[in-house]
Amino acid sequence: MPPALLAAALRAQSEGVFIGARTGSPRGLEIVFANDSFCAMTGRSATELIGRPHGLLHVDAADLTRLKRWLRQAQPGQPLTGEGLLARRDGSTVSTAWSYDPLFNREGRLTHVVATYRDQTEKRRLQEALVHAQRLDAVGRLAGGVAHDFNNLLSVINGYCEMLAAHVAANPQALREVAEIHHAGRKAAALTQQLLAFSRRQPLNARVINLNLLVNENAAILRRLLGNAGRLELELAEDLPNVRTDPAQFQQVLLNLVLNARDALRDAGRIVVSTAVREVRPGQHRRATDLPPGRYVSLAVADNGTGMDADTQKHLFEPFFTTKPEGKGTGLGLALVYGVVQQSGGHIQVRSELLVGSTFDVLLPAVGDPIDELPLAVAPLPSLRGTENVLLVEEDDVVRKMVAGILTADGYQVTAVKSFSELTRDGLPKRAFQLFIGSLAGDAERTVRRLVEKHPALRVLCTGPGDMRPPVPWQTPDRQAVILKPYALSELMRAARKLLDG
Repeated sequence: MPPALLAAALRAQSEGVFIGARTGSPRGLEIVFANDSFCAMTGRSATELIGRPHGLLHVDAADLTRLKRWLRQAQPGQPLTGEGLLARRDGSTVSTAWSYDPLFNREGRLTHVVATYRDQTEKRRLQEALVHAQRLDAVGRLAGGVAHDFNNLLSVINGYCEMLAAHVAANPQALREVAEIHHAGRKAAALTQQLLAFSRRQPLNARVINLNLLVNENAAILRRLLGNAGRLELELAEDLPNVRTDPAQFQQVLLNLVLNARDALRDAGRIVVSTAVREVRPGQHRRATDLPPGRYVSLAVADNGTGMDADTQKHLFEPFFTTKPEGKGTGLGLALVYGVVQQSGGHIQVRSELLVGSTFDVLLPAVGDPIDELPLAVAPLPSLRGTENVLLVEEDDVVRKMVAGILTADGYQVTAVKSFSELTRDGLPKRAFQLFIGSLAGDAERTVRRLVEKHPALRVLCTGPGDMRPPVPWQTPDRQAVILKPYALSELMRAARKLLDG
């Protein structure tokens, strides 16, 4: 085969190829040929590469050590393979998988090596994205489990604070101390809600809203939060489609992103909150980490602050990770942002560069439905006392005792059990209950449904974060409600009375 044809074949290879001469140089093989793909991969021309040792391109010196060891015992058909980073001319790196094949002369002496490099930067990025997503998911499951158990403890602390307050009402000092305990308990409850939001176990009260309206309604608050740290600019797209999310929780998303941007500002600080419409066509969805095809509404918060390095960006959304000084942040703000965006069916993207700034871009699926209007009238609070039969199923002994105690004190006839197996040991109870309070998780829903079939007047008050979902189809909306743990006893009593009066 003519040498020119062989050279043309090597140049046409899609993978990077160079031929190196074994010269004994400690800096590697002397490059005598490099195809176009290898030149593009390294950002250097063939003229710049030929005659230079290939070791200048390898970031890790251990790659050369392996090569030297292999050269001493190389055999035909036994290539040296590996993975590593190559340094490009512009200072960036490219992740590659490489293979070295030995070339021998007629005397059997190794004279040259054919090196083939495959760019796997995108593969490595996808692997890192997958590992990152798996780590966030694992941390989310842990955080959600801890928050769920912690909620029971907080329900007890806050509940007994409310009961104790009635007993010490005549003692102002004691009442203030109880109020401080209750205030701390409510703050802890708010933190658990953020953990549950991150783990996607904090249900959303989703409604159709418009992000332009949300931003405009909060603009004054955002400017007050920003203070003298910098200026706030709004760049809102016209005719922005609506989205479906929880407006209260998405307000927290906006506030957290702006607060983080404010804390990163330097002199002449500037934060830009912008909205836009993004179209992702089917041909653009090529990787698992890409946005699914569809129409999205983007809300971006950009700043010209200190920016973040790559390592910080890897941990941004993990609970309790913070770069702020001790006592200045809980590390839950961006965890809440991540959870709310994920539960809304959206995605969040981050771009940041040190001493340039950061941009957080939230993308939510656009919907064609009109904005949900909230009812203007507020129903008066009902009386909290009652005489109805109440079935309470609560696995936590202290929570069960507390709730049963306050219900009994208010006149209700309470049957309190730890589980449905305890209740139905001898079959379904014959007693007609007017209200069920407990979780519908697992087999509980089936048992409650049987109770409703036997006693159609039974109302259902679901407790716990796992129960915040669309109404169960076998019960009319006016006969069911949901209350999240950790709940205040007054909140539970109002919800119970409202159901029974309905």
